[in-house]
This record gives sequence, structure tokens and C-alpha cells, in this order.
Amino acid sequence: MPSGSLGDLPQLNAEALWDEFNPADYISHNYRTVLPVDAKIIAIVRDHFGDHFRRFPERPVRGVDMGAGPNLYPALAMLPWCEEITLLDRSKRNVAYLRDQLDSYDTNWDAFWQELSRKGPYAAYPHDPRVRFKQIVRVKQGDLFDLAGRQRRWTLGTMFFVAESLSTSETDFQRATECFLDHLEPGAPFAAAFMEESEGYEVGGRYFPACKVRRELIHSSLLDRVEGLQTIRVGEQDKVRDGYTSMIVAHGFRSA
Repeated sequence: MPSGSLGDLPQLNAEALWDEFNPADYISHNYRTVLPVDAKIIAIVRDHFGDHFRRFPERPVRGVDMGAGPNLYPALAMLPWCEEITLLDRSKRNVAYLRDQLDSYDTNWDAFWQELSRKGPYAAYPHDPRVRFKQIVRVKQGDLFDLAGRQRRWTLGTMFFVAESLSTSETDFQRATECFLDHLEPGAPFAAAFMEESEGYEVGGRYFPACKVRRELIHSSLLDRVEGLQTIRVGEQDKVRDGYTSMIVAHGFRSA
């Protein structure tokens, strides 16, 4: 087993070695192709955003992906409606990877756009997504906990595998979901994804902490700030690694 076994993981977000997170290794295990569970998540998010903006084609739309990591498909899911998308991440290596993707993102992400484009507004999108991505996406290094008390509000948001994957602390998990939702404007649609009962995860030979949250806790942590909340369990039969029970997709709208 690599150094840093699950038994001696750092407990808090502030103690984890995020600047040693290896985006190339993470992508090779998770995003070289569209995995079956990602196809299910993409379909849920595509329908949620597509249905909302079909009924409320509001402008301007400012999107944020909190804790983006080396994952572009949440940003691609927001692309058709945004005039600006912020990708926020703490890790220097993740930020460097994301900035390298701005001019022309890697070809493995084409399959994720194709999955989004199976129906709805994505299928009719009139722009080259790679060109539009370069035009409107901005990368910002920062900790989502540092956003507390700041006034920046976004009108569309995603947070994928972040709140439960930054600490073993349930308090940190609750704070992360609160920080995410508190920086969305009232009525803003959002989508978030979580690893249920995660025991921690390895990236590039190093383990990173996780909080063993269940669907009930995920639901309750969002409920007070959300209207129309749905939490959907996916991927029980097609897991991407050991050490968790399923993935949970949550979506709804930031309440007033």
C-alpha cells in the first residue's frame, strides 16, 4: 500500500496535502472515457438544467463549479447558458491543469460533450463548445471555506465530489455544502454529486480524506437552503473504485 494509509489520513481539510493531488492520475482512472455512472449523472444534470432554462431563459447567467478539480464536465453542463463560468479549486496542480485546458481542452472531454448533446438545448447548441469554453471560463485558485462572508453570488452552480471528499469531519462537510449554497443567488439552479460512505481515496499513490456521509445526511444538509430538492442514488452496480457504497446526485434551486 502507498504511504499514507487510510488509518493515518489527515482529519481536516486544512491538513490534507492538496498541492500534491495528481490530476493526470485522477483523470486516467476516472475521465479517460465516459463511465456508465457518469452517463447517468450527466443525464440527470442535463435534464435539470435544460428543463429550468427552457422555462426561464434568464440572462445574464454566471456559473461556478466549486472544487472543480480535473473534471470539466460540470462546466460543460453549464456552458449553453453562461456568459461566465468560474472554476474554483484549492490545489495548485489542479489549477495548473484547468488553466492548461482553457485554450483547447483535451480530446477526452469531447465524449462528455457528446453525452450531454444527446438531447435538449445541448443538441441544438449553436457554438463550438471548445471555442466557447475558452471565451467564458475563468480559473481561480482558492478554498471554498474562504468565501464565507463574501458577497459574490452566482446564478448557476455545480459541486461534484467535493464536500464529502475534503475531510473526515462531518462539520467540514456541512460547512462545505453551506458555503456552496450561500454563494448562489435565490432561485439559482444547482447540481451536486457525492460519494456515499466514502472511506477516502487514492490519487497518484497518496490517500486523501473523506467523510462517510449517507444519503439522509446529504439530503438534510441541503434541505434548509433548497427548494425542489431531489437526491438520487446512482452507480451502485458500476462502481469506479472500492471504498464507497454509491454516488448521490442532488439538484434543486437555491431558496430565498
